[in-house]
Parts: sequence; structure tokens; C-alpha cells
Amino acid sequence: QVQLVESGGGLVQPGGSLRLSCAASGSLSTINVMGWYRQAPGKQRELVARITSEGNTDYADSVKGRFTISTDNAKHMVYLQMNSPKPEDTAVYYCRADSVVGSTYWGQGTQVTVSS
Repeated sequence: QVQLVESGGGLVQPGGSLRLSCAASGSLSTINVMGWYRQAPGKQRELVARITSEGNTDYADSVKGRFTISTDNAKHMVYLQMNSPKPEDTAVYYCRADSVVGSTYWGQGTQVTVSS
């Protein structure tokens, strides 16, 4: 089992910055992909960014050049640096872990609201 706990959400002004954190614990040896997803009201959950154990990254087109995903493997942390957020980035952000054996784990989510 893997446990994921997100933090760092809140209210941010358009053009500001915010960093989300995800603390991972449990059986992490089989985890090969970590990611951030988001879900806005009335919309489906969607990929924001993900990173593989080799350090390869993938971003949604809507956040490329503004958001950066990173990890601190020693601390079992995953981060999402959000620069120049827009009102349309408002959503609940979820941390996700995928294992090589096909298991998927989710955190409880953290609300991000972009508004002036």
C-alpha cells in the first residue's frame, strides 16, 4: 500500500505562484510514475504533469511553460511548482502514484483557487 498526502493548496492571485507538495509513504519500491491531476467542478479529472522514476516528464498543454513537476527521492516528496496561474487552473489537485504492477494510488486532494 502507498499513502499520499497533498499540501500547499490555497488562494493565489493570477500571475502569482504556488507550490504543491505530496508526501509519499508505504511500499514505494514498485512506484515508477508520480503525477499531479486536477478536477474542476463539473469536469473530469485530468492530467496536469507526471514524472517517471527515470526523470522523464510529461505536461498538459495548458500548463506547459508555467508548471514544473519535481521530486525529492530522499524525502519521498513530489512537488508541483505553479507559476503564473490562471483562473482556469482553479481545481482540486490530486497526487497520484502508479506502480510497475499496475496499481494506482491517489491522495485526498488539495484545493487551489486562482482569483484576484
